[in-house]
Amino acid sequence: MEPVQPPLVAIVGPTAVGKTDLVLRLADRLDLEVVSADSRQIYRGMDIGTAKPSAEERSRVCHHLLDLVEPGQSLTLAQYQQLAFQAIDSILARGRLPFLVGGTGLYVWSVLGNWRIPRVPPDHDLRQALEAEAKERGALHLHRRLAALDPVAAQGIHPNNVRRVIRALEVQAVSGIPASRLRGRDQMRYRCLIIGLTASRAELYERADRRVEAMLAKGLVAEVRRLLDGGVPTDCPAMSGIGYRQISEYLAGLYGLDEAVRRIKTATHRFIRQQNTWFRLDDRRISWHALPVDVEAVAAKIEAFLANAPPVGGSGYATACSSADDV
Repeated sequence: MEPVQPPLVAIVGPTAVGKTDLVLRLADRLDLEVVSADSRQIYRGMDIGTAKPSAEERSRVCHHLLDLVEPGQSLTLAQYQQLAFQAIDSILARGRLPFLVGGTGLYVWSVLGNWRIPRVPPDHDLRQALEAEAKERGALHLHRRLAALDPVAAQGIHPNNVRRVIRALEVQAVSGIPASRLRGRDQMRYRCLIIGLTASRAELYERADRRVEAMLAKGLVAEVRRLLDGGVPTDCPAMSGIGYRQISEYLAGLYGLDEAVRRIKTATHRFIRQQNTWFRLDDRRISWHALPVDVEAVAAKIEAFLANAPPVGGSGYATACSSADDV
């Protein structure tokens, strides 16, 4: 007899499509908690540029896996996945419904698909050497090296994704085993319903541009200046994020604020296109809903899903939720 799988709802889609807003509206009728699947919102002190849920929004719905590490620190995919599993299981144990919400495809699918991820510790010296090599000889050079060592892994990584190429080379060097042989999928942990939000590209670009303007009005420049003054290096992964890189370069005098804003919007549009490779409209696993979202229809779909799912554990509902530091 197959083991009973507890329910998990995922809300996915490109940046600025309204995932957080939908969750807040669904929380009026569902007893839910959110597990963030956003690779930028893990950093403490990086709130405005990552569109992190506000204190008021977090008071309405409990959010997990925000503010996990300092900007100069790193969090591996394996570490994120383990934290996500812990957060989801704790929500289920309290008798609440976990929502996995975000637009970082690696995070989302590693949890939903229960990926088997190589738990190889980072080799920082090797990483620095490979990063320097990529800068000197180009990203394609590293990708060709990976293709010679592990063609299966190379086939699944875009040559321009230097960080993932370096990680695959690192896994091979540290473990002596190709990364592709260490990867795989274990038995599914949860019974999943995936809700996708979408809109026309023009509408997504417009929404993204409005969000960028709102970030500037909220104090994005001051946030970046505070991070730099606090000693966060400009070349760390956190500061390579959209918005932070461009404002850092503006503060360094490389160009004016108007040009920085233009570059942020252009990079955000490019990112939206990239997200479409992770969340495809023809992916039959995803139930797509176009803007403006019919919240009643989404809620009805979730309620029908729950009617066919086993009950979650726990004895009643908790009155308080765990913080990110508790999982």
